[in-house]
Amino acid sequence: MDYEQTSKIFKAFCDPNRVQIFHILQNGEKCACHLLDMLHIGQSTLSHHMKILCDSGLVSARKDGKWIHYMINQKSLMLAIKLLQGFADKESR
Repeated sequence: MDYEQTSKIFKAFCDPNRVQIFHILQNGEKCACHLLDMLHIGQSTLSHHMKILCDSGLVSARKDGKWIHYMINQKSLMLAIKLLQGFADKESR
């Protein structure tokens, strides 16, 4: 188990704003400008949260002109689900 990456994944969900961002991204890719409008937070605050989400691997980004578009990284999401399932499986033994 990669404990460093596992801790980054769980850290990504340790803030209500990041949980809300992840929830918004479940509906598909979003531009940072749309996230700013939806969350009513400042650009620097959004950048901070997006860095943590991207560092966790749960969210990917692509640049389009001056804007960045964010989307859920399905491969990393499946890894997070497997991690949780592994903890649950060990707990039930």
